[in-house]
Amino acid sequence: MLITGAVVSVGLLAVSLRRLDYQALPQAAVLAATFFVASLISVPLGPSSVHLLLNGLMGLLLGWTAVPALFVALVLQAAFFGFGGVLVLGVNTMNMALPAVLCALVLRPLLPRAGPRAMFLIGAAAGAAGVMLTGTCVALSLGLSGEPFWPAAKAIVLIYIPLALVEALMTGTVMSFLNRVAPELVLHGEAPHV
Repeated sequence: MLITGAVVSVGLLAVSLRRLDYQALPQAAVLAATFFVASLISVPLGPSSVHLLLNGLMGLLLGWTAVPALFVALVLQAAFFGFGGVLVLGVNTMNMALPAVLCALVLRPLLPRAGPRAMFLIGAAAGAAGVMLTGTCVALSLGLSGEPFWPAAKAIVLIYIPLALVEALMTGTVMSFLNRVAPELVLHGEAPHV
């Protein structure tokens, strides 16, 4: 599992660095820092704990640039606080970045035509999808690591449901707000919806 995660993450990073949007780097830095700080605040839930992931929001706002932003934030977490650790950095990056890229590929093309209500719904869908896809990836990573991890893998998906609801509301609200006050951040130079 560790080798698979590392290989997938290196592939994602290679593709994302070739597609890097240099104009989005300031945004990527702010979102990576926000993810870094938000993930330090863990809320105990059942046998585990959860923290904001923000990968759906990052996917919507950054596209492929979300991959290196998430990677850098995860490296800093491992280096400064020992979260996750270096050994599982590839798996953690894969579990966070794949959902961000999927949100970017599926939902980001809808942004230029979105009105205020649709912008909220697209944001909510990205927030919920980012969390639930990450939960599914984490559960699969645990489940494929061996039979002793199966109970934890089953619990992870259920634990992520309340977080998905919170992130859906938060991401929808952020996207609506940004669309009102700074549509250029949402649309990356495309014509804003009138």
